[in-house]
Amino acid sequence: MAIKQALISVSDKTGVIDLAQALHQSGITIISTGGTARLLQQNAIPVIEISDYTGFPEMLDGRVKTLHPKVHAGILARNDSPKHTAAMEKAGINDIELVVVNLYPFSQTVAKPDCSLEEAIENIDIGGPTMVRAAAKNYKKVTVITDPTDYPQLLDEITANQGKVSLANRFKFACKAFSHTAVYDSAISNYLTAINDDGNRDDFPTVFNANFNLLQHLRYGENPHQKAAFYRDIESVPGGLANYRQIQGKELSYNNIADTDAAWECVKSFENPACVIIKHANPCGVAAADTIHDAYQRAFATDSTSAFGGIIAFNRILDAETAAAVLNQFVEVIIAPDISDEAQTLLAQKRNIRVLALPLEQGSNAFDLKRIGGGLLVQTPDHYNIARNELKVVTQKKPTGQQMEDLLFAWRVAKFVKSNTIVFCRNNQTLGIGAGQMSRVDSAKIATIKAKEAGFDLTDSVVASDAFFPFRDGLDVVVQAGARAVIQPGGSIRDAEVIAAADEQDVTMVFTGVRHFRH
Repeated sequence: MAIKQALISVSDKTGVIDLAQALHQSGITIISTGGTARLLQQNAIPVIEISDYTGFPEMLDGRVKTLHPKVHAGILARNDSPKHTAAMEKAGINDIELVVVNLYPFSQTVAKPDCSLEEAIENIDIGGPTMVRAAAKNYKKVTVITDPTDYPQLLDEITANQGKVSLANRFKFACKAFSHTAVYDSAISNYLTAINDDGNRDDFPTVFNANFNLLQHLRYGENPHQKAAFYRDIESVPGGLANYRQIQGKELSYNNIADTDAAWECVKSFENPACVIIKHANPCGVAAADTIHDAYQRAFATDSTSAFGGIIAFNRILDAETAAAVLNQFVEVIIAPDISDEAQTLLAQKRNIRVLALPLEQGSNAFDLKRIGGGLLVQTPDHYNIARNELKVVTQKKPTGQQMEDLLFAWRVAKFVKSNTIVFCRNNQTLGIGAGQMSRVDSAKIATIKAKEAGFDLTDSVVASDAFFPFRDGLDVVVQAGARAVIQPGGSIRDAEVIAAADEQDVTMVFTGVRHFRH
């Protein structure tokens, strides 16, 4: 059926004037409500106000305006049903073949720090979702549009097909409409079910809803026998990996994406020019320097063997000098805030290297999610970065200024290494990293071995441990390797024993009071 009558009622009025003008020029009658109707009238676009159309005035401060049989019968009537046709003719109701609706800005409203429950409730749309769902259900007759970015496609099709929209596109728009109302209801549920009996809001709703848009199907998951897909948050996260722009290279794999996210989140945490090299979700080399070229050279030196086939992240624009250096190793993915033209030319020599650009913004996910059998673990992200004045020196020997700087650097790296974690550093460079071991002593030994294999002398280095030393044995390993300063959370029942061991060996130790487990 060609569209003869459209109902337009939008909170987001982006592009609605141009849309309505084009619909009017196509001979389509426009019905509208409230603010949308006034906007169209102000722009000399003929429109029938909803109360004039239904013959019933808006009431209850606008809570009831579209909830009327003349609206919903016009949307829900099936054009392939003689009974529906007869009922419509008897009631004198015309079909509505196009519904353009988006909803009250509930999420934007509750995001305000001073939003009250009453204000939130008033921004729960009733008539809008009802019209959207009705139109989507009856997609065989009705076209429903909820996203202003779909206006151009709608108008192109109406123009090309004498006012008609294909069944395939009506179905596509209907699916999008149901997703639109699902996301809307999810936001309401998440907000309201987080309100406690005392009226205060908890961090976690009693019913947790999460919504994501499919970006792409992946060739496979962690292993070739697993299927996989990549989704992005409905609400865009500034600086989040899901917003990357791929400049060259093969399609990203499941593991590429996971590892690149780890590299990107780590490198974002440094203020100075920095480079992070990731292998299997763990940093194998991290450094900060005056330039990203120097940072890369120092990060690569930490563990050049593990860096083979790794992910490299920079927190500055990738220049030609650094790109030329990176080309000397095998790399899967490079990510930076931007890639210079000269660097792009060089990297194009190896077309398979995946090169990504992403603005360096500090947005973050609202929650970290981890699936378990039959359930979901949900937590707030670990964004805590310890400040110098929050550290507590617990040993007789105090850290020097350079040691304090290196301790803070080591601690920042340790936050991104799988537990149990031991990280040796000196002069804003990792020297040896022990990750993911069942015993902290084993992590300390592995970090020592890795440093020696890379040719580093650990004399006068510093060490970070992501959680407390449960016994002195782990401390003894790193001190015997050459460490002279240690940063750790503290909090063990044997803290006194570990502090005494540090004093015995004339080593400085600081406590953070915060741990950074990463499983």
